[in-house]
Amino acid sequence: MQTNKRKIINDPVYGSFMTLDDDILYDIISHPYFLRLQRIKQLGLSYLVYPGAMHTRFSHTLGATFLMGLAIDVLRSKNIEITPEEALAAKIAIMLHDIGHGPFSHSLEHTLTKNIHHESISKVFMQKMNEEFGGKLDMAIAIFDNTYHKHFLHQLVSSQLDMDRLDYLSRDSFFTGVSEGIVGTERIINMLNVHDDNLVVDEKGIYSIEKFIISRRLMYWQVYLHKTVVSADCILISALNRAKYILSNGIDLNCSKPLKFFLANNYTLSDFETDSNIIEQFALMDDCDIISAIKGWTTNNDFILSTLSKKLINRKLNRIFISDSPFKENGINNCIQKISDKYNISTDDAKWLVSTGNLENHAYDFQDQEIKILFKSKECAGISIASDQLDRHFLEKSVTKYYLSFPKEFEI
Repeated sequence: MQTNKRKIINDPVYGSFMTLDDDILYDIISHPYFLRLQRIKQLGLSYLVYPGAMHTRFSHTLGATFLMGLAIDVLRSKNIEITPEEALAAKIAIMLHDIGHGPFSHSLEHTLTKNIHHESISKVFMQKMNEEFGGKLDMAIAIFDNTYHKHFLHQLVSSQLDMDRLDYLSRDSFFTGVSEGIVGTERIINMLNVHDDNLVVDEKGIYSIEKFIISRRLMYWQVYLHKTVVSADCILISALNRAKYILSNGIDLNCSKPLKFFLANNYTLSDFETDSNIIEQFALMDDCDIISAIKGWTTNNDFILSTLSKKLINRKLNRIFISDSPFKENGINNCIQKISDKYNISTDDAKWLVSTGNLENHAYDFQDQEIKILFKSKECAGISIASDQLDRHFLEKSVTKYYLSFPKEFEI
């Protein structure tokens, strides 16, 4: 019996039905590589602060695909030529843009794989799937890579005003309950246009763009860089790095085979591209592998690993201080020494229980292509010039804060 592949999916964020209007879209979301995204949380450990933040990369990707369809309809209504093949390819490109995310999304971006951005892994997945689908993803990959001749299609996938950002701001706001992230998604999409092969915003949409940029900045401090989430991320990263250290010393650890595969090795992007077994192992790994391992490590003989694991499982997170200036080295060393004395461990081991670093919040990047406003005169200007509220000084201001995290029973 022939399967009906033209599906309708209900989405709570937009109160709308998403339609899969081509068989290839159904085939993609039914693929094991893509289904894995159902087991990867969009916001990592943010659910420890916002209990509703349990949504996944799977739902975000479907939402971004839905918005892509709306954007294409709007641009076509303004006489922008987009063929049916290009429309489908753009949907596929946005649908697969996050398929390279590892467990807990950005929280572990550079822990299980060193210096490899998830978009690079997405490209490897897309190429593998393209082989399976007989080249049907060629145009989607070109749009994703920005090698397709209509560059505005790539900007719908990846830019400072793409369908990815529009969806995750709305979706993350919805599931965390943080109203600062609410943006006029429908209004912004209705104001999209194309000028000289660049995605632009009609003049009437300028206030919606101003709110979009401000909302993104606020969501960073409220959600993405929330200090308790940062504390939890530090513990998780330390636990996995400790596991790597233990394995490197020839001591075995209980965890899934795919997780051990990456804990025991440091693969490069070239390795991913040339050794198909590596991407297959990566495809078998998701949040479940991490949580299962952490639960098991709570009783591990290694004091540091078991301590870090218990902190996460029992939500006994470290204290964290945020400062406008770096913490003094003597204060950090004093904290490490107290931990060493209290637990009767070496200072080298005590360092595993202390985390320092910096947080950066820049919601707008002038090195990326600036959001352009299209005036009725058909002239274009960057948002920093067109806006009365967001001048260049405000937009390029990057706020850097420093953190120090350590067990709550200690003071510095």
